[in-house]
Amino acid sequence: MKIGFVVNQTPKEIPAYTTTGLAMQASKMGHEIYYIGVGDLTYMKDEQMGAHARKGPEKQFRTNENFLEAIKKTPKEPVTAKELDILMLRNDPSVDFDHRPWAQNAGIVFGQLAQRHGVVVLNDPNTLANALNKMYFQYFPKTVRPETIITRNIEDIKAFYRDRNKHIILKPLQGSGGKNVFMIKNDIKNLKQIVDAISRDGFVVAQEYLPEAKKGDIRLFLLDGQPIVVNGKTAALHRTQAENDIRSNVHQGGVAKVAKLTKRCYEIVEEVAPKLIKDGMFLTGLDIVGDKLMEVNVFSPGGLGNAGRLNDVDFFEPVIKAMERKVL
Repeated sequence: MKIGFVVNQTPKEIPAYTTTGLAMQASKMGHEIYYIGVGDLTYMKDEQMGAHARKGPEKQFRTNENFLEAIKKTPKEPVTAKELDILMLRNDPSVDFDHRPWAQNAGIVFGQLAQRHGVVVLNDPNTLANALNKMYFQYFPKTVRPETIITRNIEDIKAFYRDRNKHIILKPLQGSGGKNVFMIKNDIKNLKQIVDAISRDGFVVAQEYLPEAKKGDIRLFLLDGQPIVVNGKTAALHRTQAENDIRSNVHQGGVAKVAKLTKRCYEIVEEVAPKLIKDGMFLTGLDIVGDKLMEVNVFSPGGLGNAGRLNDVDFFEPVIKAMERKVL
């Protein structure tokens, strides 16, 4: 296969990223891989989606560091949709929210064009277009979601705060990765300033606080709506919070360890799988706190390499094999 990996900016990719692991595994399995920054995408005169891409080296590398370094040193070359079998959208729109707003939906619109010309695009760009903000999450079953309101009205938020025993979480409707996430507890003297800061860029999500969050969250990886299992081990991480921080994101200082999956985790998978499958969500990450689902990461779920190292198995290979089946 010829696989294009769309990322935010190739020079800013790092060895620990899940994309690096997927690309390196695909290369090991004999596939041609191409790194495509969203700014490298093009619309060709023959109405094809194209790109100025960095082709993966034919040489095999033992480490992600050397593999990625070789790609970054590779000159860009033109590639068109008709030359690709799969286009995997691994760019995170929230990364470009502040400084490159033009780049947020670039992967989606060019992915839609590639799909129109017969390329298998993962995840489905038509659904990703509806998932650019957290409103997409509200379409999953109510039984798995924490109680939530979405508003720009501070009085709405004050009422929700009182209803939820004076303990809530505030975050932006657009964005991810733990940026601008606040916990409001027993004191709202700074509420207006916090709401103003968040609403400057759009709507505010007010969410019930889950006491289990103190123990961190579980990132559970799904492939076509089902957990990734290798040698009896499931691709998941238990992410604990950094000291004095309400966020469990590893890149925000959280710590990852082996996850112990509960019966409720699997029940949540059963409840959300039908929508994920219907929406063409190939590789996703569920963030679970206690008995609730906090987020569905459909753009670039990270941590699959960490999950593999903690469990001493390779979770990348089944993903690439599933991609192979998509083009058979």
